[in-house]
Amino acid sequence: MHHTTKNRRTGHRFPWAVALALLLTGCSANKQAVSFAPLEDEFVYTTLSFSPIDASAQGYHTHQGANLDTALDDLSRQAINRRRDFYSSFHQRLANVDVNRLPPEDRADYDIIQNELGLALFDLDIAQTWNHNPTRYVELIGSALFNPYILDYAPKPERAKHIIARLEKVPAFCETAQRNLFRAPAIWIKVAREENEGNIQLVDKTLRSFIPEADKPAYDHAALGALDALRAFDHFMGTELPRRGGRGDNVPDWRLGENYATKFRLALATDLTPDRVLATAEADLKAVRGRMFDLSKQVLAAHSKPVDGDINKTIAAALDLIAQRHSTPDAFLKEARGDLGEAREFVRQKNLVTPPARDNLQVIETPPFLRGIYSVAGFNPAPALQPELGAFYWVTPVPKDWDKARVESKLREDNFYAFKLITIHEAMPGHYVQFEFANNVQPKTRRILRAVIGNNPYIEGWAQYATQTMLDAGFFGDSPELRLAFEKQELRVLANAIMDIRLQTNRMTEQQAMDLMEKETFQEHQEAVGKYQRAQLSSAQLPTYLVGWRDWIRVRDQYKSWKGGAFQLHDFHDAALKEGAVPLPVLFRLLTGKALGQ
Repeated sequence: MHHTTKNRRTGHRFPWAVALALLLTGCSANKQAVSFAPLEDEFVYTTLSFSPIDASAQGYHTHQGANLDTALDDLSRQAINRRRDFYSSFHQRLANVDVNRLPPEDRADYDIIQNELGLALFDLDIAQTWNHNPTRYVELIGSALFNPYILDYAPKPERAKHIIARLEKVPAFCETAQRNLFRAPAIWIKVAREENEGNIQLVDKTLRSFIPEADKPAYDHAALGALDALRAFDHFMGTELPRRGGRGDNVPDWRLGENYATKFRLALATDLTPDRVLATAEADLKAVRGRMFDLSKQVLAAHSKPVDGDINKTIAAALDLIAQRHSTPDAFLKEARGDLGEAREFVRQKNLVTPPARDNLQVIETPPFLRGIYSVAGFNPAPALQPELGAFYWVTPVPKDWDKARVESKLREDNFYAFKLITIHEAMPGHYVQFEFANNVQPKTRRILRAVIGNNPYIEGWAQYATQTMLDAGFFGDSPELRLAFEKQELRVLANAIMDIRLQTNRMTEQQAMDLMEKETFQEHQEAVGKYQRAQLSSAQLPTYLVGWRDWIRVRDQYKSWKGGAFQLHDFHDAALKEGAVPLPVLFRLLTGKALGQ
């Protein structure tokens, strides 16, 4: 199913609707023996040039003679039109490729590009985030300035000049944002203002101390204009933007509604429908709660605590017991680093996967301008073209202005056991190991393609699957407390999928979402508040954990049957990770030459 959307200001149909319809339903154009490699090169480097901020973060610093490290993204209406024209025309060109004559790896890249074209057109012209979401502009500014500060891709004085050059462009960028934005949901404005304050602190304090003495006058001049622009943008978001559209019954909404199924299909690159995933998640919820009941009785008995026959009370009592063992706000980073070392040693001992050859992972605090979306932790991979520069495991600190009850709620949620699981997921052998494999993919163009627009169920599914694999191998002494924390994490994954599907399609209220998280999946209140906010900020992202996790298990089990007695878990993991982030049905095809069964 596909949808056509009208220009909300003129009422005329966009020409992109035809291209998106063709992409979603197929095309009957005559196929030709077209060389695919030049097309792939053109797509990768042209789309990177659309976002100098992302390009330089990936290690791509110059495009057709232009220095990307000194530029910001162009989100003017003229630039948006140029992007739309490129994506539409490129789809037509791909229609002339005879996919049946492509080698398997090229066919996989072809599928990735086709899917990305649909997703790009969806974002430009259906979701229109450039038109409605102020967080996009705020986070681009933050990334543009933070990456040269944190990534050692050039000598410090050169990177300082890049920061200054980008600062000089911030006023014009903010003016573009103010021209473009209207009908922004209130929650998007709220988060954008919070993250914008992080940008102000980044410019006024963090970066100022980084700049060499010789460049301080130039920095101070550029920073003055940038700070004025950021503060003016905050004023705009707080006063004028809420009045642009959304009067009366026409209130701006963050839900995709009838467009959700299209976004779901494109973002997940799956043949599963939202309702099928929803039915699976709601059935699995009951099964996981049953396993948690049995584990909870075991944990409570081991600690000489009374066991109640009520499933909710018993699980809640056991979770309360393990939540009492938690860190302090000042010790979060230190404990995360310790957990990382412990997980790394276990992976080595059990030979679960080949450890990365590079030792380039840093554990640091989450950048302030990204704490709205990364409320607990996150991972930022090394640049695809410069993997030696390092990857970052972000740990979000407890805000210093929180009251005692709010701090305790967060610490209980991210307790001793939970944070071990987070470290496995984000770093070892989760996302860090995964992206280190991906950064060795050859040729270079394929590496960039699969790194920059990699399949999210492959990425997030691996982190969930890897965590389960660690526990199944006996990590942390096969602790029932850790397993209970993991089962709670599985409940969270299921709740993520249920909430995203139901909320985005207007089948769940905020109170129902909070009840699901706090009463049925045992999340602390502060965690539930943060997750509900995340559900309003993103769409078709929260289900990627469940869809990917289940498909990684499906791929492994069917691969094991295909290999028979020759199957080795370590070899499967290495082979699967060496492909980079391809859709999981495509991964199985690459590994076996066969189609993945249901």
